[in-house]
Amino acid sequence: MGKYESLHRDILSVFGTAAWNAESIKTFPSNYIGVDAGDKYIRVHVLPNGSGLNRSSVSGQVLIDIFTSAGKGTLDASLIADRLDAYLVGRSKKLTSGTIQFAEASSMTHLGADKVNNALHASKYAVSFNYFGV
Repeated sequence: MGKYESLHRDILSVFGTAAWNAESIKTFPSNYIGVDAGDKYIRVHVLPNGSGLNRSSVSGQVLIDIFTSAGKGTLDASLIADRLDAYLVGRSKKLTSGTIQFAEASSMTHLGADKVNNALHASKYAVSFNYFGV
């Protein structure tokens, strides 16, 4: 398995844990086409954008689209961002393919009505990472 495939699988594995599933936030990878997700879900984008310290390492960002019901304010999106912080910010995870170190800070931007479905409010969450493959 190559470093980019390993990176992608390892980061998405964070959202496959029993603890994350207990959060009851539907989670989809980027470019996923499927059934109607409802009025509260996230879409995860893994964006490698920098070289690491050696051939098997890479840095980048995890961008997460947060979708909540429109017309209810931004609190629900903020609560989801806080949950994401608990799983990602400042964390280091050793996995079979390597180790992911997430940055000590995240950011979130409220974007307003979703362009595809105006019944949803869209927000963007971001956290940087360093990945060290084996």
